[in-house]
Amino acid sequence: MEENATKNKAEGNAEAIRPTKKQKELLTFIEEFIAQNGYSPSYREIMNGTGHTSVATVSLHVNSLIKRGHLRKRDRSARSLEVVKQTVAPDKKVVPKQLKTSEEKWLVEKVEQFFKAAEDSPKVAEKELDKLYVLIGALKVLGIDGAAQSFIARLTAIKDKQGDNEYVV
Repeated sequence: MEENATKNKAEGNAEAIRPTKKQKELLTFIEEFIAQNGYSPSYREIMNGTGHTSVATVSLHVNSLIKRGHLRKRDRSARSLEVVKQTVAPDKKVVPKQLKTSEEKWLVEKVEQFFKAAEDSPKVAEKELDKLYVLIGALKVLGIDGAAQSFIARLTAIKDKQGDNEYVV
């Protein structure tokens, strides 16, 4: 019961004692860093990111923010700072990189080379067939579905040419 009262009091302090301008900059930096990276910054990263010239100054500000209830430290371990009341939402949406037309063309040409080598070979090692499957999967993941579909048909032809269980190991 006493523990909850202390916790509530600490959380109430975050509202009652606002951070100074420098502390607010530091707090914002920490919060944005955590949102972008998923872990808290080191004191040196905070120093570089906020324009401070000393890790000791950063430490003083961090300790003050902890006392005021804005930050919390877990287990005295590295990168253990947590913002008590977050205002920046973590970046959870992953946006895949879109390939340029030239990159897409280059990639399809490279996959084409692997397929040509397999088609020209009298026997294809199982390991090589596995690589071709992976390449097709990569094309699908990158959104190059048309090329992936055409390579699937060619892969089927390569497997049919091999016959049943005639894989070279």
